[in-house]
Amino acid sequence: MTSNQPSSAPFGNEEIQLGITHRGKQIQLTFPEHAILADLSEKIATDLSIPPQNQKLFISSKLGLQRPPFKDPNVPLTDIATKKITLMGSTAAEVSALGASITAASAARRPSPVKPLTPSRSRDVKRIQEEAMYTFHTLRPLPYLRNPEKSLKFLERLRDDAGIKAAMRTHKFSVPLLTEMDPAMHTTHESRTLGLNRNKGEVIELRLRTDAYDGYRDYKTIRKTLCHELAHNVHGPHDRNFWDLCKQIEREVERDDWRSGGRSVGDQEYYEPEEVYDHGGWSGGEFVLGGGGPTQTVQGGASGSLSAGNLSRREILARAAEERLKKKKQIEKSNKDGVNDPAK
Repeated sequence: MTSNQPSSAPFGNEEIQLGITHRGKQIQLTFPEHAILADLSEKIATDLSIPPQNQKLFISSKLGLQRPPFKDPNVPLTDIATKKITLMGSTAAEVSALGASITAASAARRPSPVKPLTPSRSRDVKRIQEEAMYTFHTLRPLPYLRNPEKSLKFLERLRDDAGIKAAMRTHKFSVPLLTEMDPAMHTTHESRTLGLNRNKGEVIELRLRTDAYDGYRDYKTIRKTLCHELAHNVHGPHDRNFWDLCKQIEREVERDDWRSGGRSVGDQEYYEPEEVYDHGGWSGGEFVLGGGGPTQTVQGGASGSLSAGNLSRREILARAAEERLKKKKQIEKSNKDGVNDPAK
């Protein structure tokens, strides 16, 4: 999350100036001295065109994460005027544009029949037909986020991944729309949604960007999330059938990835590896980091990994840091003993 300066303290006896940060920009809002938290939500809707249902407020106090309708809408703004407040949310127009894209993709769910091709010794006609039918027919980055062209390259890379293409043909998966997910709309203190499958494969959304919008997540991590979402094309409930298919798809993708995914695009890395890998829980077609389900894994521990259980992301990273420090001390002690040992 982009850091920001604390909101200015109330001044005078009639007005309060409240500073909030939205997408890295500082915004000043003015209120009467008796204004409450509900008034803040209303002003955000009026001045910034972000409706209450799209609003998330992170307040650096015991209030923490707040979203309308508030548990206590009567909190005086004077109580939080000096706190750091971060607003996350999309405007009604942005949400409407995404909804229109989903609707258009749903209408194109059934791909047009592939015209028969003339057999050729130099081409696998059946494979060409299947790749044209069993694929992601439309790729769409979020146009209101920074550098949408990078997101489009990321989506293209997933579509053209040799392992993903082979799995799509094997299981006859045809997905009308593959799009990126806005991290702000699927993040809480307890969990992060990594992927969404709408209506058994009409639309698949993937969390490409880091939480602070300052980079892209690890390619293989996102590809594994995509494998999970593809398994939801067949099985909705997270039962044994679902997990068996999910692991099968993952193995097939790794086996057929003759290009060894995870390399650079355009001769440069444009994503950042994460420390927390995607083994969280699932909820209604969503892949959630921090939920129940399989064990989460933290890289960087003394033995290479740590069982994270149901710890929060902050606790997971703290434990990994402790393990790295422990390993560093062990190495330093070993080197020191080696220097002082007269036998060496």
